[in-house]
Amino acid sequence: MASSFRLPQSLDSLTSNAPALYLPPLLSSLPENIPPHNLPSQNPPLLTEARLPDIDPVSLSLHKALHYFRPLSSDYANTPYSDAFNWSELVLPADEEREWYCVAFRSKRLPGSESAPLYEADEYAHQEAVLSGGLIMYWYGIPDPETGMNLASCIWQSRKHAVAASLAPHHIKAMQLAAQSYQVYTLERHILRKNKGNTSVEVLPFSGGEVGW
Repeated sequence: MASSFRLPQSLDSLTSNAPALYLPPLLSSLPENIPPHNLPSQNPPLLTEARLPDIDPVSLSLHKALHYFRPLSSDYANTPYSDAFNWSELVLPADEEREWYCVAFRSKRLPGSESAPLYEADEYAHQEAVLSGGLIMYWYGIPDPETGMNLASCIWQSRKHAVAASLAPHHIKAMQLAAQSYQVYTLERHILRKNKGNTSVEVLPFSGGEVGW
């Protein structure tokens, strides 16, 4: 099964007609037995053709809230992760409580590096992660036209899911290609927390241990 979303082999198609600053969030499609959410009329998210095998109830609430996920400014690639996105605007039921594992990728491409193999490897790694379970959202920005820096991010149901995906063959291949294609490539790890009594989420530093379940 192929994903219905393909990362662009050239970002020219995104920037030639309008000053695009980022792609919509790419949400993993829900399991067959769960009805899909209604999509926002403005800036709807992208959805994968591949489906998650399962999702817990609170992660389902987060999935719905992430339909409205967006960066707060065009300078997101140079902004701390906790300040770069509209976390405080995401609305979940007040009585729910949970933590999720987030990975952020800050990168800058090497001049002249080939795009097609990297985007293809990233697509297959993404599909692999959805089918194996745990990946709620993948978000990919647009490189800053002046500095070339970019920010991408994944949100997982748990750290165990993310670690398992990092050991899968398509992910390993994508990382090997990334090492050859990027001048800068750094990983950040964060915790996304929903506290009971609040309707929004907050981002905290990851300092070790398991996150989510």
